[in-house]
Amino acid sequence: MQLERSFYSRASMYSFIVVMILILLMWIGTGQFSHIDIMLFGYLIASFVFAIGITVRMVSWSLRPATRQMLKRSFSNLKNKERKKRNVTSVLKTAVDNIVLQKFIFKRGIYRGVAHWLLAWGCIGSFAITFGLTFGWMHFSLVDPETYQMVVMGIPTITMHADGIFAELVYNGLNITAMMVFIGVLMAIIRRKTNQDVQVTQRPEFDLLPLYILMAVTVTGLVLTLSYKFMNGWMHNYLALIHQVTVVLFLVYFPFGKLFHLPIRPMAAGVPMNYQEEAGVDTRGCAKCGTPYSSDDQIEDVKGILGVQNFDLQMADGTYLSDYCPACRRRMRVMKQLNLEHQHENPYAPIQTMTDVQVPGFSTGRSDSYYKEAEGDEKL
Repeated sequence: MQLERSFYSRASMYSFIVVMILILLMWIGTGQFSHIDIMLFGYLIASFVFAIGITVRMVSWSLRPATRQMLKRSFSNLKNKERKKRNVTSVLKTAVDNIVLQKFIFKRGIYRGVAHWLLAWGCIGSFAITFGLTFGWMHFSLVDPETYQMVVMGIPTITMHADGIFAELVYNGLNITAMMVFIGVLMAIIRRKTNQDVQVTQRPEFDLLPLYILMAVTVTGLVLTLSYKFMNGWMHNYLALIHQVTVVLFLVYFPFGKLFHLPIRPMAAGVPMNYQEEAGVDTRGCAKCGTPYSSDDQIEDVKGILGVQNFDLQMADGTYLSDYCPACRRRMRVMKQLNLEHQHENPYAPIQTMTDVQVPGFSTGRSDSYYKEAEGDEKL
């Protein structure tokens, strides 16, 4: 708290910390700034803007009541030794299913699954290579005329033959990931242009703009490769500048658009870890009918989140609406709207609804008192 008071906001404090960490890692990786590639200076500045933007968005996202409650619950459960095996199993399963394999997208269709998988892993691979080279965390040194060595954070690692298959894969890493992104973007654009159901709900500035930016980055990058490999460097300097502009635009846009869901997606691993139901251990039963309907952690978190927003929804008997199963909630809502929460003295009397409509009971007539009151009103 003392440190936070030295900054304008919590977001600015964490942004400063992230930038300082990046500069320190850059100092270590480049051997005290002795291996900086000046041609990557534009990417470097955009990468710092990207890091600051991601930090600001992450801080804002984590301060939301629902997110904050889930993060608190995640840290609390991770410290619980009794849940260690359950937590590890849940996190690994969720990471493999939802992040590595992305089954949640394939459930919506094979076409969408393939497109999203190519986009996601193409972007992740491109980020890893781009930031590694831009911040100087890795570079290649020449051991002899036919052998290169990869240096990571100043530590010499693997060596490779200059004309070997492994070296070709390493040198063309960005081209491979760019092709993945290009195919994924092309599939996504085709779907959004031809699927009428998608066209009704999509917004061009939110759904199509990031695809166009990704397409520009990948196309200019691939054309740059074609220039120096097959066209003897034709317009290489201009193409390199155009590609750098598209990458800078992409990095600056990334934290503030739809693509921001990529860095927060791993947080989804905490949802099944916290809120999975285990019968006989933490399954909550309905306060009215006793039917198990949710886990203890989820119910308590719902109460906490609604309480922070002044929507505690506490009932007259001291219970909360979240203590009841969905079926009982619907029943209670209907009874409330029909003003049947309390038993009437005369079961045959008309029902006073919230809309002042007189509803007689099924297959029963109105009581005599109702007609007497109606006659009295007419005389008045």
